[in-house]
Amino acid sequence: MDKKNSSFSTSTVNSLPLESICENSEIANKKQNPMSFVPVLRSGEWSDIGGRPYMEDTHICIGDLAKKFDYDTLCEETVSFYGVFDGHGGKAAAQFVRDHLPRVIVENADFPFELEKVVKKSFIETDAEFAKTCSIESSLSSGTTALTAIIFGRSLLVANAGDCRAVLCRNGRAIEMSKDHRPYCIKERKRIESLGGFVDDGYLNGLLGVTRALGNWHLEGMKEKSGRGGPLIAEPELKLVTLTKEDELLIIGSDGIWDVFRSQNAVDFARRRLQEHNDVKQCCKEIVDEAMKRGATDNLTVVMVCFHSEPPPHMVVERARVRRSISVEGLQNLKCLLEE
Repeated sequence: MDKKNSSFSTSTVNSLPLESICENSEIANKKQNPMSFVPVLRSGEWSDIGGRPYMEDTHICIGDLAKKFDYDTLCEETVSFYGVFDGHGGKAAAQFVRDHLPRVIVENADFPFELEKVVKKSFIETDAEFAKTCSIESSLSSGTTALTAIIFGRSLLVANAGDCRAVLCRNGRAIEMSKDHRPYCIKERKRIESLGGFVDDGYLNGLLGVTRALGNWHLEGMKEKSGRGGPLIAEPELKLVTLTKEDELLIIGSDGIWDVFRSQNAVDFARRRLQEHNDVKQCCKEIVDEAMKRGATDNLTVVMVCFHSEPPPHMVVERARVRRSISVEGLQNLKCLLEE
């Protein structure tokens, strides 16, 4: 399907859920609003095998998604795409989703103007594509969690299926852009049980530590091709925010990072390092190195996107004084229960 010459009706463009910026309107917007914010994107990434015998994490950073796939949009504004994929039972699923999901998003007829609908549908379509691939070559059978972040003008859209996590830093404070999909979450557990699944010792059907993922078609009772579905789903949860000048950076990490970092702790660490050298890639490496020093045993991957060319400003962020005697995992479990 050739979409370069496709057009969109005026009513479609006017009803966009995402805020966009076109080059021809940027100057006018600044004149009308001197405080208008245009993100200056800088990204970096780093990964390490950690304490595992095999590397099953992978990631992707695409500065211009449309250009990558030779697609012309009506608006000149760039759509940037970032993702972290944490494989399990092999690396094939993670690599397949990394390579195919961006293409599926771009090929959707509603790209880039209805990104929320496009991204959700693309996760499910990519999962179905992988199922077909595994039916032909069973050795590829495996699964992966997936977390993606799309930046379109001032809009930041995060989509998550699994336990990778995205954390936005706003004026030095951590704002979690995703929820970890683990079996201990009450909302996820109710959904699982309604679809015929169960949680055994903290694992979905006694097998998986996550409740949403792509792949795993080879695991009996997890997914059904009949259309009824199963307890394990590929549908992501979405969170959309409009970036302002107070937003400093976004950290995306595989779960190995969050085993040893709390969200606020990761933001604090990243800000300090960026204040020292303002090198995004170096900062990602230092987060991974610090995670290993703290005893992380999983694969480790970090992708970071900064929204300013300058390093984060020095500031004092007030926090409540709390004495903690609970592990990071225990704290996350408690938080998930309270949020439900």
